[in-house]
Amino acid sequence: MFQNKITEMLEIKYPIVGGAMMWITKPEFTAAISNAGGLGVLASAIYQSKEAFADAVDQVKDLTDKSFAVNLNLFPAMRPIDNNEYLYVLIQNGVKIVEKSGHSAPEELCARFKAAGMIWIHKCVGVRYALKVQGMGADIITVVGYENGGATGKLDTGTLTLVPRVAESIKV
Repeated sequence: MFQNKITEMLEIKYPIVGGAMMWITKPEFTAAISNAGGLGVLASAIYQSKEAFADAVDQVKDLTDKSFAVNLNLFPAMRPIDNNEYLYVLIQNGVKIVEKSGHSAPEELCARFKAAGMIWIHKCVGVRYALKVQGMGADIITVVGYENGGATGKLDTGTLTLVPRVAESIKV
């Protein structure tokens, strides 16, 4: 078995995180990744109501007994639902890992991740964003460059350039 800080923290067999890919990362896909030993990530942005989202979280829990995460997307145009309601669903369902993507990390919401004892994975596009969320208590920081399929930011920096710069700048 391959072990490192990430596999231990996330309780996964392999250091593979299946990032949120909108319409693909439904419960079945999320659970399949987790059952294969990685970390499946459910995309919250595809659910337009708290009830539909809660049903999806329940489905993932029915399909796997392994670790999985839920991505809370902060793009308001994507989903005009209050993320506080979605976070409440996660807490009520005992979801242990949350991934945040989208706009700036709202301090109050992110503080609630920590208060609930959740592992907070923060997806960012630059050194300054990584430093900010490190200071806010993010447990894991992932870096996505311009070639990412989702939130690419406005920095137009590729992943191969960005990862070393972020890695030497943070301590998480």
